[in-house]
Amino acid sequence: MTGNPARAVLWDMDGVIVDSGYYHMRSWQETYRRTGITFTEEDFKHVFGMRNDEIIRSVLGKDFTDEKFNAIANAKEEAFRRLIKGNVKPLPGVVTLLEGLDAAGFLQALVSSTPLENIDLIIGSLGIRRHFRHIISGYDVTEGKPSPQGYLLAARRLGVRTGNCVVVEDAVAGVKAAKNGGMKCVAVTNTHPREKLSEADLIVPSLEMVTVELIERLLAV
Repeated sequence: MTGNPARAVLWDMDGVIVDSGYYHMRSWQETYRRTGITFTEEDFKHVFGMRNDEIIRSVLGKDFTDEKFNAIANAKEEAFRRLIKGNVKPLPGVVTLLEGLDAAGFLQALVSSTPLENIDLIIGSLGIRRHFRHIISGYDVTEGKPSPQGYLLAARRLGVRTGNCVVVEDAVAGVKAAKNGGMKCVAVTNTHPREKLSEADLIVPSLEMVTVELIERLLAV
């Protein structure tokens, strides 16, 4: 590996590492129900993967104060952590791929729009914190996906050129963020059908199908 340029894999978390969508949906529904708002499963599908401010804006429009935003966002995240605690399991293929990439000399980072408290709970429960050189949370960026800001920040902190980065995503906005940042993208159909993820360089039904060699071939193209 000496003399070779650094290579990195940048991971999304929700829907890629863990199947947390159900718990996010339940927590939004619980939070909105307290304010008399109905939030359906279809509503959730349209916003999954976005930042909290964007999700709240999609329901309330632009007419809300910082105080109201903070109250809703905090209640939602508290509900999420309560609901998912004890229910955290890695999706198939995740741990094997993380370990294989480490062994092959890839640098890895986690990039998620979710608060750091959620990230700590999930990766702590799974015991996978050691695989990530850097963690980018919703607190580190001012723009949510499809802006590439989070992935570009991760690449910069790792010291890796964007052309040597592969992003692992499951959401439409996340795939767009990867491509907007000039990176390769592997999309897994855990939360969205293949046709909605068509901008990705590789689309798989499970990370069990993704190997280190496959990642290396993507970067060689």
